Amino acid sequence: MSAVGGDDDQPPLPLPDDRFLNRELSWLQFNSRVLALANDLATPLLERVKFLAIFASNLDEFFMVRVAGLHWRIATGLATFSPDGMSPRDQLEQVSRRTQELVAEHARVLLEDVLPALVKQGIDILRWDEVTDDDTDELHRLFREQVYPVLTPLAVDPAHPFPYISGLSLNLAVILREPGSKRERFARVKVPPLLPRFVKVGATHFVPLEDVIAAHLGQLFPGMEVVQHDTFRVTRNADLEVDEDESEDLIEALERELLRRRFGPPVRLEVEDTMSPHVLDLLIRELNISEGDVYRVTGPLDLSGLWAIHALDRPELKDPLFVPVTQPRLAQADATKRRSMFAVLRDGDIVVHHPYDSFATSVTAFVAEAAADPSVLAIKQTLYRTSGESPIVDALIDAAESGKQVVVVVEIKARFDEVANIRWARALEQAGCHVVYGLVGLKTHCKAALVVRQEPDGLRRYSHIGTGNYNPKTARLYEDIGILTADAEIGADLSDLFNQLTGYSHHADYRRLLVAPQSLRRGVIDRIEREIEHHQAGRPAGIVFKLNSLVDEQVVDALYSASRTGVPVDLLIRGMCVARPGVPGLSESLRARSIVGRFLEHSRILYFTNGSDDECWIGSADMMHRNLDRRVEVLMMVCGDTARGQLRDTLEL
Repeated sequence: MSAVGGDDDQPPLPLPDDRFLNRELSWLQFNSRVLALANDLATPLLERVKFLAIFASNLDEFFMVRVAGLHWRIATGLATFSPDGMSPRDQLEQVSRRTQELVAEHARVLLEDVLPALVKQGIDILRWDEVTDDDTDELHRLFREQVYPVLTPLAVDPAHPFPYISGLSLNLAVILREPGSKRERFARVKVPPLLPRFVKVGATHFVPLEDVIAAHLGQLFPGMEVVQHDTFRVTRNADLEVDEDESEDLIEALERELLRRRFGPPVRLEVEDTMSPHVLDLLIRELNISEGDVYRVTGPLDLSGLWAIHALDRPELKDPLFVPVTQPRLAQADATKRRSMFAVLRDGDIVVHHPYDSFATSVTAFVAEAAADPSVLAIKQTLYRTSGESPIVDALIDAAESGKQVVVVVEIKARFDEVANIRWARALEQAGCHVVYGLVGLKTHCKAALVVRQEPDGLRRYSHIGTGNYNPKTARLYEDIGILTADAEIGADLSDLFNQLTGYSHHADYRRLLVAPQSLRRGVIDRIEREIEHHQAGRPAGIVFKLNSLVDEQVVDALYSASRTGVPVDLLIRGMCVARPGVPGLSESLRARSIVGRFLEHSRILYFTNGSDDECWIGSADMMHRNLDRRVEVLMMVCGDTARGQLRDTLEL
């Protein structure tokens, strides 16, 4: 037990051992809230389909990373206990139990609620035995022309070992028999991943691709009797381990590791609930997976493919079209065409709240204007994730080709975006940009851009710091905050930060920034403890955190300490939250809420009442070990009264 809290007259009381919730189970609760949106009749029908797809893809990544990590700890004998006191094996058992419940509910919502509602709107997802004769003829032709040529049936016998099953691939397990023989044989047919998950027949009829293949198995195994077929899917460990200290070329090392990702050990086997026991036993044995990692699913597997249904042109079944607006101060400057964005920023900071404020006319325009401005001497920027066709990358390339100094810190280890980031890094290098990959052992996750401009009175620095990636596509779907500023101290801080990222600087003292891993955790805890002092002195005190995740035990214990003294603590945590709210004697003044809706809540805002001298911070960091210890993260103090007031209003909403 650790001791935190208390007053001047009494020794601090020990904190209870059971004060933390389990982070994995907390994440599953977040995904259950996504599923709740699919089950909500107030959600437009095709948006319900979208949330079913999001739930499925979320769960895939959870198993590839988080559950895979638990398996790895067990396999390597690392019997470390989670902060809530569970062993890896205990966590796996509870995760499996909760996931089984959610998977069953996921299937129920689809089959009993969403599919019947789609039928009423003339949209059908049909199994093969429900397809009409006319549609059957079309599917026969489609199979012959587009599917059959890319299929590769793989037999399993003494001459053909059990094939490798790639992660997240959909497969048919086929049992065959020679005519006149009782001996059964096994074969595997992989469903081609580059073909549509649901085959469209007519305008609004869809058939799972595996059903189309299954109906034509006789053509794949001529002369054999098809006894039965079953669908299955394997999830594998997809976390990467790159030894940066031993790698002369980080990109080459990462490319080698990406090839290995396909061969990670299996952590989940999904099968349709109609699969026969002897086929399931064969898969469990050949895949070397435990029965606890098997998930029987009613209905089609891999419902992340439901995005194809959501893509239907049925606007009356979707959320109304949302069009971002240009931030008012930027709109005023754009309308006059007489003032540059830099002139507008000299008048004061600008808060942009995406997707409500347009990313294109704020952040993208900031980089593009800097690239085209002959007075701009240098642009420095971090890139963690960006889009396939990135106007920001194009602007950086243009800037380099025009002779400006362009420095780009590309995080090529951004999970599941590694291939795209390697491609961007090479394109930027070829254009003459200085491309670096951050600091050894740390991911560069901060979102920052710095522009250095020659002006009549000398050099001036302009900055953008945000909570979201420089990605125009996700900026229309994710809720994020950004600050555009000409503040000299912020500019000086970013200069120091980029020098640290590109050189051998060990700079740790910043004016307006908290930077992980050096100062961010300590800076946040110091400010929590300052609120305790304000409250005990009778001054106004209060804490509001808006985060994606709150997992770090030191920060949570500091919040418990604040709550025990009576400081109001309001937490808006979209995903994982290990703090237990409302526990007598521990967290009575602590409230925790989660917002899940049309846009993915992604901004991080920390607000401290600070004895009526309010202090507000925004940035890239969640309160998690990885963010605070193994990443370069930035929180920026918001100094302008107007900007701080806007963020306070956002939190109050």
